[in-house]
Amino acid sequence: MTFKTSFVALAVFAALTQVAAAQDAPDSKTNNKNKEIEKITVTASRMDKSPSSIPNTVTIIDRAQLEEQFRTTKDLSTIIGNLAPSFSPSRQKMSNTGETLRGRPPLIMIDGVPQSNPLRSGGRSGQTIDPAMIERIEIIHGANAMHGLGAQGGIINYITKKPTGDNEHVASFDVTMPDSMKSNGISFGTSYAFSGESELIDMIGSVSYRNNGVYYDANHNIIGVDTTQGESMDSQSTDFFIKLGHNFDESRLELMVNHYKADNNGDWMAVAGDKPNGVPTGAVKENQPWEAANNQVTTTSLTYTHVNLGGQQLNLQLFNQDFKAVYGGGCFDSFYDPTFEGSDQVIQCGIGSKGESLYYDQSRNSSVKWGLKSSLIAKDIAGLGIDAAYGVDIFRDTTEQDLVKTGFSWVPESTYDNVAPYLQLDYDLIENLTLSTGVRYEHAELTVDDYKTLWGAGNKQIAGGSATFDETLVNVGLSYKITSDIRVYTSYNQGFGMPDIGRTLRDAKSFPDANPSIDDSLALTPIVTDNVEIGADYQGEYLSAKLAYYRSATDFGSRLALNNDGFYDVKREKSVIDGIEANVTAYLSSNDDLGVNIAIQQGEYDSNGDNKVDTDLDGANISPNRINLFWTHNFDNDMSSRVQANYYMDRDFKNAAGNKYAEFDGYTTVDASFSMPLYTGTLSLGLQNLFNKDYFNYYSQTMGTNDRYFKGMGRTATIGYTLPF
Repeated sequence: MTFKTSFVALAVFAALTQVAAAQDAPDSKTNNKNKEIEKITVTASRMDKSPSSIPNTVTIIDRAQLEEQFRTTKDLSTIIGNLAPSFSPSRQKMSNTGETLRGRPPLIMIDGVPQSNPLRSGGRSGQTIDPAMIERIEIIHGANAMHGLGAQGGIINYITKKPTGDNEHVASFDVTMPDSMKSNGISFGTSYAFSGESELIDMIGSVSYRNNGVYYDANHNIIGVDTTQGESMDSQSTDFFIKLGHNFDESRLELMVNHYKADNNGDWMAVAGDKPNGVPTGAVKENQPWEAANNQVTTTSLTYTHVNLGGQQLNLQLFNQDFKAVYGGGCFDSFYDPTFEGSDQVIQCGIGSKGESLYYDQSRNSSVKWGLKSSLIAKDIAGLGIDAAYGVDIFRDTTEQDLVKTGFSWVPESTYDNVAPYLQLDYDLIENLTLSTGVRYEHAELTVDDYKTLWGAGNKQIAGGSATFDETLVNVGLSYKITSDIRVYTSYNQGFGMPDIGRTLRDAKSFPDANPSIDDSLALTPIVTDNVEIGADYQGEYLSAKLAYYRSATDFGSRLALNNDGFYDVKREKSVIDGIEANVTAYLSSNDDLGVNIAIQQGEYDSNGDNKVDTDLDGANISPNRINLFWTHNFDNDMSSRVQANYYMDRDFKNAAGNKYAEFDGYTTVDASFSMPLYTGTLSLGLQNLFNKDYFNYYSQTMGTNDRYFKGMGRTATIGYTLPF
């Protein structure tokens, strides 16, 4: 797509907007959108509270906002970052390693079912569902323990669609074309959804297929492939989703199953760049000499709710997640074993650092989760204005990471068992002043069999065993409504997590003793994160605004550090993150919204063990400072448009001596989209990176190597059509 063609596309976009605007008859300013948001209860809060009653920053991304974002991208990480800027910029890869919320890993869930893999976080938790199946996204910012393990940065809960009550079918199709107009860069996707009900059952289901072409940068060059962690370009994904429900008099039983599969074609190899000289990693058409990276995830939940069980609401959820991910291969010292030197079972690839003959291999991560979540919710106990939620959560996660070619276990099978009773209370101290407080007791046991680290990682025999952890986590918050429009709040929350157990167990340096055992490793100690927040909300007829300051601190955190083979090790250190989040939306008319979202954060860790933070957290552990701007216009004839800009600010990363060890050169990207009714459906047009900005993405600049020094995607145009019938 030449500049002239792009200019014509923009002109067409502007012309359509003007034509629609000419037909638009503005009404008085209203604020119906936020009234609708307040009708939503945040299920991730465990008390089904409205967003404005939670003493934390809460972001609700509703279906209308998702549809706006789908016009330009289907990447969930990009969408979340566009609307909640304290989330890291998307890597535009299959891997989401380094993508954090408020500088710490969030717990990602689908309808409350954990998708994150805290025992061996392979960076694939963001690739477990097609966005077409999502009705809304709930984001609770900051560490909390309401759902247990893994929410040091907060909770991202994907709420799937529900039956509409009508017999309905919806088909959609979209095509994305890069600015280069190269045929191998074309991506397309299609989905079909149905919804219906009978006297006995209601149901909703959908299937989707997506085919991604290769990605091009602003200079019309193919972006380099990540052949190790996983690549989303030149790939296909499928998703099958079904939800069946039956309503009794005062209760409901619901089954949800989602199966997601993504496969890279393995047709491209990386061409190393030269980061010091600004040369990006490239790609060449060549078959990968290993199994191409892939993801396969099945999420199942059976939920029972009763609205009046002895005057209380009962929620029970039995869930399972079966996760398998194959990572790309390489010629690594870490995977070497003399047993296979010269073997015809592997493909020889080079000479190692000690003169050994290396061969290609790759890893595979498997994780199976089972759990039961239970809660009882009581309102206005004894007429005292006290609401309570209490219950017990039971959870088991069994994880292993092995090598595909040789079959050696890189991370031994590890089983994490957890039982956690909890109690959460809301109490109206005086009119408009609400105290929220709670306690959760975590009893966890980690069991690992005897194992040996890989030959290339020390070949050390480690005695297995069981490690038991007990933590009592508290939260307390105050929320005060100064007026019906203005609220101030403050809160203290503790989050509970484990370090990446897999990275710790597979590293012989974690066990320096002569007779090592997992019982001796302090690196397995849980992470308790303290999150303090102070905020204020304003919700008026013409303006809404939120402002929050937070501090997230842990005395024994978990920092990712890149090693010589391009893999990450875990460093256990004290870390502190301070930040400010703000968003303001002005309702210029009944149809026009103009807004700005801001996220500023600074994080440091203790580099020398003196219990004082002294070195900046890097790009794998903290997000950039950024400002998101947007303008949306909804027309009376059901046309709508959105223009949004993401401004990422420059940042220098300094060590304890005050010397710069990394830097980030910021950039700005702009997206524009438009939708209009066409026949009985909806036609949409989206332009991502509208001005074809040439840039290296945040992760590449701050953590990239010559093999992972990727540019961001150049301008793309997407056209889509949705047809209900």
